[in-house]
Amino acid sequence: MSRFQWKVLRVSGAILVSILLFLLLRVNNYPYKASVVLPDVHPNEVWEFVADFSNMKYLNPTIEDFKIIDEKGNYNHWQYTVQYKESLSHWPYLPNYAEAKFSIKANSQKDRFFINSLHVTCLLSNFLCLSSESEFIFTHMNKSAGTVCEENIHYQCPSIFSKFCKREVRYQRDAIMKNLKNKFQSGPISR
Repeated sequence: MSRFQWKVLRVSGAILVSILLFLLLRVNNYPYKASVVLPDVHPNEVWEFVADFSNMKYLNPTIEDFKIIDEKGNYNHWQYTVQYKESLSHWPYLPNYAEAKFSIKANSQKDRFFINSLHVTCLLSNFLCLSSESEFIFTHMNKSAGTVCEENIHYQCPSIFSKFCKREVRYQRDAIMKNLKNKFQSGPISR
C-alpha cells in the first residue's frame, strides 16, 4: 500500500468515525406526557402542593437535596429558581445536578392552574448538560368535583441514550403522579 493510499484510508476512517460519533451523540428532543385524575379535590389544592418545591422530595424519590436561589411575585404569578441534586433511578451511583426556573400561574376564574418550568441538568461534573421543559396543568374534571393533572414534557437526550432517558423520565413522572394520587386520596393535606 502506497503512502498516498494509507493517508486516504486514515482520513476516510477518521471521517467515518466522526460521522458515527455525531449520529450517536447528537442531542435530540423527545416529548413525554403524564397525567392523573384526583377525585374530590380542587385543582387549587393540588397546584399549591406541587408548586412548593419542598414537596418535590416526597413526590419525586430521585431528588436528594435542593436550594431555592431566587424567588419573586405573588399568588397569581410566582417565580422561583431552584438548584437541586438527584440520583438516577436506574443508576443511582451517578448523581446529577440541575437548575430549574419555575413560573407558577393561576387563572382562578376558569379554575386552571399552571406550573411551567425549564430545567438544565448536568451529568459528570458539567460534562453533559441537557435541557427539559415542562408544563403542568391542573383543571377541574368535566362535570365533577375532581382534578385532572397533566404534565407535558420536552426533554433532550443524546441519541445513543434515548431508551435510558425515556425510562428515567417515565420513572420520575409515574412516581410523581402515583405519589400525588396517594397524597390526595389519603385525606386532607396537613402542613
